[in-house]
Amino acid sequence: MDRLTELELFIKVAEVGSMGGAAEALGLSNPAASRHLASLEGRLKARLVERNTRRLYLTSEGQEFYERARAVLAELQDAETALNSSTLKPSGVLRVSASLSFSMQLIAPRLAQYHRLYPQVRVHIEAANRYLDMIENGIDVAIRNREFEPDSSITIRKLASTRRVLCASPAYLASHGMPQSPDELSAHDFLIYVYANHAHELRLTRDADSCVVAIQGLLESNDGQVLRAAALSGLGILVQPSYIVYDDIVAGRLVPVLNDWDLPRIQINIAYPSRKHLSAKVRSFIDFMADEFEKNNYERKWTSYMGLR
Repeated sequence: MDRLTELELFIKVAEVGSMGGAAEALGLSNPAASRHLASLEGRLKARLVERNTRRLYLTSEGQEFYERARAVLAELQDAETALNSSTLKPSGVLRVSASLSFSMQLIAPRLAQYHRLYPQVRVHIEAANRYLDMIENGIDVAIRNREFEPDSSITIRKLASTRRVLCASPAYLASHGMPQSPDELSAHDFLIYVYANHAHELRLTRDADSCVVAIQGLLESNDGQVLRAAALSGLGILVQPSYIVYDDIVAGRLVPVLNDWDLPRIQINIAYPSRKHLSAKVRSFIDFMADEFEKNNYERKWTSYMGLR
């Protein structure tokens, strides 16, 4: 039996939940599909799929194998697509979704360079602080801050990790004082990003110590740039990813607060709807952004303590 066909069939069975549907999608007869699945289970000496009169479902062994097999097959499809795409010239409209902060600070300043490399690609940036449905909104590429996608048709590639930091302007700290421990934070004014996980809690760790501090916002907003502007004016303590405030901290416009304590870190990913038949324009942007992140060593910068710990 063809091992690749066996893998493709098993993965399709897991995704559509039907032997007949999987067989139809791959252009196989039902008997041929059954033989391929039986051959795979025989070679692995494990039952991967259970069937009854009402439905089909994966065994625990089948679920584990599915996760690994899907990754292997996706990598193979990536290799084939990359080879095919290398012969095509990227062109057309590329629709990119990202938060306003990420769009302003990390995408827009690089578009001139991207255009020089790929002059036939026109870029549309959909700046949105909530995650849009990529298929429904026709998004080719999205920047997202989560480690997995609930939709199995969405693929992610990690760009970097970043700390979340507390910081405030020198003027605010001169007026209100620098907190020396987490239990002093509740007496301060906070600028809160409402879309953050547990927006009104600070889950802090330092070595083996940890604590949770409840906070309320003097200002709350669904956009990080609004909060950053307020922090620069001296309104309160900002809670934001390092990539948003790194330059302000280096320049002294903002000062880290309790920098020896850590908040949960964020993983920045680039997401796209499918690995299958990835277009040259999408591949070009993914590789361009990944190269930019590596060249600028952003993860090292954004997970550092900036010499202030």
